[in-house]
Amino acid sequence: MPKKRSGGGLSATQQAAKFLGVSVLAGAVMAGIALPAAGALGLAAKGSVKGFDEIPANLKSPQLSQRTTILDSRGNQLATVYSRDRTVVDLKDISPYMQKAIVAIEDSRFYKHGAIDLKGVLRALNKNAQSGGVSQGASTLTQQLVKNYFIEEAGDDPTKVAEATQQTLGRKVRELKYAIQIEEKLGKKKILENYLNITFFGEQAYGVEAASQRYFSKHAKDLNVQESALLAGIVQSPSRYDPVNDEAEATKRRNTVLQRMAELGDISQAEADRAKEKPLGLHVSQPKNGCITATKSAAFFCKYVENVFLTDPAFGKTREARAKLWNRGGLTIRTTMDPQAQQSVKASLKEHVYKSDSVAAAATLVEPGTGKVLAMGQSKPYGYGNNETEYNFSVNRDMGGSNYGFPTGSTFKPFVAAAAIEGGKPATQAYSAPYKMNYPSPVQRCSSNPYVNTKGETVENENESEKGPYRMKEAMAKSINTYFVQLISDIGLCPVVKMTDALHVVQGDGSKLPETPSIALGSIGLSPLTMANAYATFAARGMYCTPIAIESITQKIGNEQKSIEVPKSTCSRAMSEKTADTVNTLLRGVVDSGTGQQAGLTDRESAGKTGTTDERKNAWFVGYTPNLAGAVWVGSAKQNVKMTGISIGGVYHDLVFGGQVPGPIWKDAMTGALAGKAAPDFNLIDIPDDDINGKGRGKGRNDGDKNGDNTGGLIGGLIGGLTDGGTTGGATGDTNGGTFPTPTISLPGNFIEGQTNGGNKNGGTRG
Repeated sequence: MPKKRSGGGLSATQQAAKFLGVSVLAGAVMAGIALPAAGALGLAAKGSVKGFDEIPANLKSPQLSQRTTILDSRGNQLATVYSRDRTVVDLKDISPYMQKAIVAIEDSRFYKHGAIDLKGVLRALNKNAQSGGVSQGASTLTQQLVKNYFIEEAGDDPTKVAEATQQTLGRKVRELKYAIQIEEKLGKKKILENYLNITFFGEQAYGVEAASQRYFSKHAKDLNVQESALLAGIVQSPSRYDPVNDEAEATKRRNTVLQRMAELGDISQAEADRAKEKPLGLHVSQPKNGCITATKSAAFFCKYVENVFLTDPAFGKTREARAKLWNRGGLTIRTTMDPQAQQSVKASLKEHVYKSDSVAAAATLVEPGTGKVLAMGQSKPYGYGNNETEYNFSVNRDMGGSNYGFPTGSTFKPFVAAAAIEGGKPATQAYSAPYKMNYPSPVQRCSSNPYVNTKGETVENENESEKGPYRMKEAMAKSINTYFVQLISDIGLCPVVKMTDALHVVQGDGSKLPETPSIALGSIGLSPLTMANAYATFAARGMYCTPIAIESITQKIGNEQKSIEVPKSTCSRAMSEKTADTVNTLLRGVVDSGTGQQAGLTDRESAGKTGTTDERKNAWFVGYTPNLAGAVWVGSAKQNVKMTGISIGGVYHDLVFGGQVPGPIWKDAMTGALAGKAAPDFNLIDIPDDDINGKGRGKGRNDGDKNGDNTGGLIGGLIGGLTDGGTTGGATGDTNGGTFPTPTISLPGNFIEGQTNGGNKNGGTRG
């Protein structure tokens, strides 16, 4: 047995044992304060020692979740996103009044005790015994900091949050052990700094800097005494003492803090009395969280950046790991978005398409040779109200876009031409291209089974004046359907699929293009970003570059900035320079004298292609200069609006063409984006213009219109009498136009695959 010292005192061994017992008991007592019966406390205390010893020795301070700031390419802020609105600051950047106020009301003996305040424990225990309940706690700031660490680590996981906040002895004992460790490791000033940065102040504000901005629209270092007292008072119960929703209760609590500061000598009684008479002085700033608050109408670009981050393995091996990093925040993300280009896209869309229109428009601009996405916008704003949408029509489904993309019409034809030219077909290749013909059979695929026209189905051009023979240049400018049907029959489907693979052209749902003849006719749903980036390959003379939206990322860890490596664009040769130059020459003819004249730029060389699909449910213009490519889509996201007899942007249209509505949007967006920029030339190929028809190049598309350059229907006349652009072509509906024939067409089974979009069946044909 331990021996007593003479005089009735305890031996050294007994004193050590008593100290240990008091330490453990103190932890148990603190945990037991919230327990209703002394018996429960006693039982808990008996079983706490072993658990205390088994707790891991080291507690790592969590990296606090903070705001993430998204910037454009010039460093201007686009948006802030966060799971918890917090900006970590040093103690020197927190008002001394704030430091004194939080200590005064939460732990007035903070600088006098260690991890546990035994005097505070006994005081609280006595107070609670007198009240018969739990009227007073005894947690020190250090213990509260540990509890907040547990909550921070739990994140948004409800199970982990419950574990971190449960009122059990085990948690309290664990909290105490880590508090002892933190006291030894950090010291008082760092503990106070960490506490002020981690604690919740209500109104979505975590940490004193965010709270100061939320309630007073100022930095924490500029808080005066009454403002500091108000914030310090909120901590105990953010909902009860919320000054925004209960000014009277918040004022009462603030004055309690001021009086406590006076009692402790932090301020004089006179100062406290004067401060009590002051109004709360709120200057509330509403939270600006998420891409929905992005400036420059860049919400969709912002969401694209977020989705890139969450899907790219470069930022974490699993989506869960990437989401954790995103939610932890503290990131500064510089993007590729060019503010000049974005502003131009915004202005053009606003000018040409109203958000209240029955159809929407989306536009994306990409830099050839780098893959940088410079601008992205659409006519219906990001949001959840009327005439708003959360779907980004410019991108694929995995990036927040529509389920399948949108059928592209004749804008797919340049891929067929590129495949043919790359395979050795000359740009002077001629085909009979009659007005009407049986669909050629068989058509070779990459697989062993060719397509066979077993039913003798036919295809035709928009009207009888469209008779060959045609060479490729004129057929491209006028979108002659039977020409491209014969071309794909001649070269087979495999070269086309290989070309689109090299251009990374996939369906809107991410799947590979099917090996069916319909791909040549633009029946498959694609996204504007996919189209813009593929056409950028033509502009870059055959070099395909993967699209990128992020230039750099830094992450704030403590007081340091850590650089996070971001993926760079990967470029590969998709076709020879000669092939690209030839396609550029062909597509320059489209805007010079073909269906895209309304889109042609006046101050620099440009090239592009129009597209209009079955029943005019989609209209496209995709074009480029040597240093910028862009795609514009107009249509209904649910594919349920036929753009006939329709008002778009306050302008009435009998019939909508790719060159008539998307074309001018593209032109204005590109003009503004390129203002003040270099105007390089294409490397053009000499393609003879001899008229193999012997009919004179001024022959119009519709009986006598000298400039007629339109096509109709599915890929310009295949189905439904549709047209494909052109302001002076006979099919535009002007006084020179004549009438629209409605061809009767019999197509092979499954020749045109029905699309669904957003869960709505849209099984009609596509052009």
